[in-house]
Amino acid sequence: MRFFALLLAMFALLGTPLAASAQQTPQYHVNVRLVNVFVTVTASSGAPIGGLTQSDFALSEDGVPQKIAYFERDTSMPLSIVLAIDTSGSVYKDLTLEERAARDFVHALLRPVDRFDLIDFNSDVEEIVPFTNNLHQIDEGLRHLTTGPATAFYNAIWLASNRLATRPGRKVLVLISDGVDTVDGVTYPQALEQALRGEVMIYSLIDVPVPADAGRSTGGEHAMISLSQGTGGKYYYVEAGDLASVFQKVSEDLRTQYLISYYPVPHRTESDFRHIQVTMNPSAGPAASGYILRYRPGYYATPSLPLDR
Repeated sequence: MRFFALLLAMFALLGTPLAASAQQTPQYHVNVRLVNVFVTVTASSGAPIGGLTQSDFALSEDGVPQKIAYFERDTSMPLSIVLAIDTSGSVYKDLTLEERAARDFVHALLRPVDRFDLIDFNSDVEEIVPFTNNLHQIDEGLRHLTTGPATAFYNAIWLASNRLATRPGRKVLVLISDGVDTVDGVTYPQALEQALRGEVMIYSLIDVPVPADAGRSTGGEHAMISLSQGTGGKYYYVEAGDLASVFQKVSEDLRTQYLISYYPVPHRTESDFRHIQVTMNPSAGPAASGYILRYRPGYYATPSLPLDR
């Protein structure tokens, strides 16, 4: 009894009720968020595959099978697009064609629920038109692009992805450039990470001065290709006068996506990056083995740190 009384007195001094201490158990909290994956399915010819159902898809995260919580064909979710146009000296010759083709692209694609943002980049990055669906404002912005000698390519991707990160629905960055970065600041890994954290799909429209020139520098082209492949987007080479047809392909691609959503099953992993894998089930038919699936490869589980630039 004396020991029990002493124990009571000790807990009283510590300000901790005995009952509470006896019942205290470790608490584990799991923050599970809905993960959206936009999937484009094409045949080997590049033709989009429509008419697929939820049962035709299988999904896993870090190798752990996941249950599909939501599925939608030809998604009607709002679309936020940033069009980032390289207006540096290396691609200045195509600016008039880019303005005209971009205007036609926006007029054909934009719905009342969608929003469009226009950025140009050269030595600096400038937002010409903030997110809007006002076609007149967009047309005016395309007529007032700025120019400069250098190319802040990765800065433009980081800033565009940062602008898109808080937008609802689908988030797309359309880049028109030769991919050559000549301004110190954001690096390729930082630009790609910001795009992945913002759930941004990058569509690269590669403007190559002389496509057949074997001696040209291909570093910028490869960067644009890998940025698109690493975010579930797509890349296109733009030849003289061909930009309008390329924009048409981008529009068709955005109109034929599937939305697959899931709540991740908690699992142990040492990495902050969660890898997503989407495959076709046998129910999709024998031809499905040849289908090509494009989607973002994963997501970061924790918020990003401020960029030290």
